[in-house]
Amino acid sequence: QVQLVESGGGLVQPGGSLSLSCAASGTIFSINAMAWYRQAPGKQRELVASITSDSITNYADSVKGRFTISRDSAKNTVALQMNSLKPEDTAVYYCNAEIRRYRNWQRAGAYWGQGTQVTVSS
Repeated sequence: QVQLVESGGGLVQPGGSLSLSCAASGTIFSINAMAWYRQAPGKQRELVASITSDSITNYADSVKGRFTISRDSAKNTVALQMNSLKPEDTAVYYCNAEIRRYRNWQRAGAYWGQGTQVTVSS
């Protein structure tokens, strides 16, 4: 079993900050990459930020300079520090991980968390 659990969502005013965290647990050999996605009502799920095992990061243009993704490989966790939040950041944020479960398995599978709600409103 592999489980991803997000935490840290909530209500924040525009311009405020929020930090999300995601922890992966279960049978895990290695994690190639971890990412945060978000989905607002009526919209498709979009990539917010990702980070590879080599700590290479990628951000959506809409969050560059405001969000920071980081990971702790030893703990199989990934965090998203969100600053200068805007109403358009309101969405359910999902944790995603590319996980190789066993040493003898050549490919990694994609796993998702249950999502955590982030609401930016005055």
